[in-house]
Amino acid sequence: MCEHCTRREFLGTGVAGGMMLAGASWPYTWASQSPPPSFRKKNRICVIFTGIPEPEDRNWGADARQIEAMKARLAKAEKDLGNIELVIGQSTNTQQTATLLEKAGPGAPVLAINVQNFALTRVIQPVLDGSHPMVFFSLPASGHDWMYAPRWYRKGHRVTLLASSDYEELERALRLLRVIPMMKQTRILLFPPARGTALAQSPEEVKKCLGADVVAIEEKRFDEMISSAEDKAVREEIDWWTKNAKEIVEPNAEDIRKAARISIALQSLMEQEKAQALAVGTCMGWLSKGFPCLGFARLRDKGIPAACEGDMDSLLTMLLFQYMIDRPGFQGNATFDTSRNALWTAHCTAPLKLDGVDSKEAPYLLRGHSEVGGSGCVPEVQYQVGRTITRAKMINLDTILASIGKIIEVPERAVHGCRTQIVTEVRDAAKMAANWSRVLETEDAMTLLHRVVFYDDHMDSVHHLARLMGMKVVVEG
Repeated sequence: MCEHCTRREFLGTGVAGGMMLAGASWPYTWASQSPPPSFRKKNRICVIFTGIPEPEDRNWGADARQIEAMKARLAKAEKDLGNIELVIGQSTNTQQTATLLEKAGPGAPVLAINVQNFALTRVIQPVLDGSHPMVFFSLPASGHDWMYAPRWYRKGHRVTLLASSDYEELERALRLLRVIPMMKQTRILLFPPARGTALAQSPEEVKKCLGADVVAIEEKRFDEMISSAEDKAVREEIDWWTKNAKEIVEPNAEDIRKAARISIALQSLMEQEKAQALAVGTCMGWLSKGFPCLGFARLRDKGIPAACEGDMDSLLTMLLFQYMIDRPGFQGNATFDTSRNALWTAHCTAPLKLDGVDSKEAPYLLRGHSEVGGSGCVPEVQYQVGRTITRAKMINLDTILASIGKIIEVPERAVHGCRTQIVTEVRDAAKMAANWSRVLETEDAMTLLHRVVFYDDHMDSVHHLARLMGMKVVVEG
């Protein structure tokens, strides 16, 4: 255990110690024994227009003009998203549906669009029989088939309904559907031990439930990468962080140099391993070589989720949202102020681009880590007051805890707790505190504590994604 540890020293021993020891003893596949895969292929999604277009002036159904508009919006989404390939066709019977599914490939997710009244119910059985996750997009007056989607879901099929006149919802449907095949191509690097719920800690269960590979990284190998980090790249990293900071408070030049070197080494590691996510279970022991918090911020800003304290539940949550909305998350600890009906989230690592890869960086200070006497170098990011946020965490690989709030305060300079802080107004803070993590069967403090924050209200999409992935949603608060 790191000699500097305070709160996390408690989390790693006593009641939490059993979880850490269990994670450390499991038979991980080591990265050096598991060659990285080739670059990701595009994810196929089968789009099925069901039935024959109706005339514009009569009957229940979509007309040719509407169908062309939908096809144009789908083509734009395919181009803009960049990592999907649409297999589009029309079906008027089950055999045509089966042929389209075969072309799309085993398990391909399906976007079904009804064109003619009751056409979908006549052609969709191969999708249901094959357990393909399906979004059913239904324009107003395009038929009565929409009402069967919730019934199929209640029977155990992975189906969700988007009933809307807004063609932008077609892109949302594709974003939701691509999560499942993208998870199956995901390679997660882990510096053991893993932490979190038992199922999330298990590489075998993660592979079975989500399709992602979890491979371990040896600290010795990474130490060599730190030593071999290019001096020029490290200097450029130092310059970027120092020149763009609003203020440098505690860190000295050596603190910043160490953190920058770790950042460059982490970026090189992810590139070499062609990995899409990272969890570090030993980050509180890294102070002598440099804290990873700047590196975590860099990775998240590039669309690569990175979780501290080996928290696999938070990491998998960040992955689901990254694939669904193309935005990083702010993993943090919770604390309540019921007198203000408020919930704080705080941590010493946070992305700067909470609006996505192409967005502007948030203002930040460079601070020492709050729990180790101000040593090291971490970002204190100042997020936008007034923004609605979604707070979420997938647990046990089958349940998503979720709530919304609004940022009402961000400190000019944080005191007490971790450096990056947001205070959010919630629906009922007292009720939320009383029921916090009630569905979790653990006494591990970190597993109970962490949630991940994302800009904007994504609750509706969370419910849709849960239906497609066979998960439950528990609304907190």
